[in-house]
Amino acid sequence: MTFDFDDPKYYDVKAVEKELERVTELCDGCRRCYRLCTPFDFMLDDCVDKNDGDISKITSADYRKIVDLCWQCKLCFNHCPYTPPHKWNIDFPRLMLRAKAARAKHEGITLQDRALGDVDLVGTIGSATAPFSNWANSFPPHRAVMEKVLGIEKSRRLPTFHRRTFASWMTARGTKPSNPKTSVTLFYSCSVNYNEPQVGRDVVSVLEKNDCAVRCPEQVCCGMPFLDGGDIENARKNARRNVESLKAAAARGEKIVVPQPTCSYVLKNEYPLLVPGDDAKIVAAATMDIFEYLASRKAEGTLNTDFVGKPPGRVSYQMPCHLRAQNMGFKTRDVLQTVPGTTVSVIEKCTAMDGTWGMKKEYFPISMQFAKKAADEMEAAKPDVFSTDCSLSALQIEEASGKKPVHPIALLREAYGIPEEH
Repeated sequence: MTFDFDDPKYYDVKAVEKELERVTELCDGCRRCYRLCTPFDFMLDDCVDKNDGDISKITSADYRKIVDLCWQCKLCFNHCPYTPPHKWNIDFPRLMLRAKAARAKHEGITLQDRALGDVDLVGTIGSATAPFSNWANSFPPHRAVMEKVLGIEKSRRLPTFHRRTFASWMTARGTKPSNPKTSVTLFYSCSVNYNEPQVGRDVVSVLEKNDCAVRCPEQVCCGMPFLDGGDIENARKNARRNVESLKAAAARGEKIVVPQPTCSYVLKNEYPLLVPGDDAKIVAAATMDIFEYLASRKAEGTLNTDFVGKPPGRVSYQMPCHLRAQNMGFKTRDVLQTVPGTTVSVIEKCTAMDGTWGMKKEYFPISMQFAKKAADEMEAAKPDVFSTDCSLSALQIEEASGKKPVHPIALLREAYGIPEEH
């Protein structure tokens, strides 16, 4: 399979379908991902088995539905025994991306995917007009229009916009430590910037408690929402802008820390493909999830363990798929359990959100089936608090349970006894 976005063959619809046929036949023979998620169940139950295993009877419409049902959790890649460099060379998530990209190239990008993909435009407008934008997003007639025009489920809970973005707060505040022992660069993510600025402020507080000067160079959305709609061109534009902005920090040897798992996954794994050359590889190598970074400090004995504040207690922690896909172990759990009196129950259940996929009317019911399973397992642990690193997983869990999970960085800030900054 080719992953060269500049190669016209990448967007060849017939070539993509031929590859889908090849992979379907191999998946039928393996079935390790059966019951893992909806795309594989549809592929094997409704396409393969109903045709008595005759792959040639699977239609183009069937393959299209397989692609549409994928929400890019990436977990099948970890399960698959045939990933590169295996001779069968299966990368199912990237095949789904390629299929969407080929479709977008030939059919155009839908209005729905354009609206959901341009997070910086939506976020800028939403934050500039807050709190009116939040009222509008809770006003049933407005939501009915959004559903009719953009296909965004009218009953879906939407992220809250904040008038003061994290970026504007950070610019006004500046860096605090007078004699930092090290410096890190923060890729704060669009969801933190527009919807969860307190998460960004908590990250800064915790890093500064650990003698870090925090830099925040100019940045845009990582580009994953564009990829969800097959919009390779705009995803690459964002990737190039971020690589250009972050490469100096990576060249200085600074770590690029990220508080949102999807963004750290994209910087590490997608940027070297989206932006060919050494710069993207250097940025990818320097990128760490925030708790991956804190766990490295713990391992080297430099993590501040002066916990004089409120311990988290019993934490029911949903580990986001895009952290699991990075194969780094349970870094968030390990750091939180450094706090005396803290126990963390890890819930490895997908919430089927993927940023844009779970927003869509046609997939909202499926996404909530998965979210409810995660929320029920979190509740079964009888915790003091729900927690997850992913703001959009938190949105799903709150939708399913009525309880809003907090980002684990907030639990760590509280354990240090640091008051919230505003």
